[in-house]
Amino acid sequence: MTAIHAYAATKPGGPFEPFDYDAGEVGPDDVEIKVESCGICHSDLSMLDNEWQITQFPFVGGHEVVGHVVALGQHALGLAEGDLVGLGWTSRSCMHCDECLSGNQNLCVSVQGTITHQHGGFADRVRCHWGWATRIPEGVDPASAGPLLCGGVTVFSPLVQHNLSPTAKVAVVGIGGLGHMALQFCRAWGCEVTAISRGRSKEDEARKLGANHFVATEEDANLKNVNGKFDLILNTTDAALPWDAYIAALAPRGVLHTVGAADKVEASVPPMIAGQKSFSSSPIGSIVATRTMLDFAARHKIAPMTEVHAMSDINEAFEELRNGSPRYRLVLMA
Repeated sequence: MTAIHAYAATKPGGPFEPFDYDAGEVGPDDVEIKVESCGICHSDLSMLDNEWQITQFPFVGGHEVVGHVVALGQHALGLAEGDLVGLGWTSRSCMHCDECLSGNQNLCVSVQGTITHQHGGFADRVRCHWGWATRIPEGVDPASAGPLLCGGVTVFSPLVQHNLSPTAKVAVVGIGGLGHMALQFCRAWGCEVTAISRGRSKEDEARKLGANHFVATEEDANLKNVNGKFDLILNTTDAALPWDAYIAALAPRGVLHTVGAADKVEASVPPMIAGQKSFSSSPIGSIVATRTMLDFAARHKIAPMTEVHAMSDINEAFEELRNGSPRYRLVLMA
């Protein structure tokens, strides 16, 4: 028996309680990671509440894991025991379909999530396919690296996806758990960066994180002062936005890209056709995108802003997340 000690919820919205389970033998393609820290993402809260109707109970969340490799399957490649690695939203993909072989493993039709198909990182150990265990490079603080593995690569991937020019004018919508990292990445990329938020309470912080400009939508609801400006607008919120106003804010051939899961998008098509503008979206990134993002973060000293709790204080941390008060990411330390 391979016992893993974890924290699990037994019902939707319920508290996390100590939970042990038998993980069996390490599979031939598996890596077992001793968890040193694990971030808490809003997706963990959605899964806890069974918001998406896919949660299996008992539920062990946690998909922003940083820790050391303690066991390897016989077919695991490129890693050694003792390596410091990270594990994000995805724990496995088939590695033989067209998407996997073309480097888009995150789009694999057989992809498996760290907290949707198995028990996650709110535990002393967690497992994944060796390809999804990413080395943490020097220059990235292990204590705060967890959120980079989910939120970080989520906002970094669109910059690669759209082959963004370093001279581009970019707007980041929403200065929260995702947006505060997006500001840092876009500024380090070389872009002229505008932060867009409802009010001005986060303006000073947004500018310190990399924003050259700031727009408060409660003052400029139709974004009329930035019409035709942006090459890329990166939406990090799940709010129902005035989509036509954001499309109007795009420059010709501009892209409105969302990583925030709004329920629906309703927009007028003619202005998009006239300006050759487009709407796009993306999930988390591929294996290579994650590695590239971590190397970029190390080079430019990009890090999420975190609040740290002990793993044993998991319920208090989730209550803080539920109340919407973290600034901006929560991390549990083993």
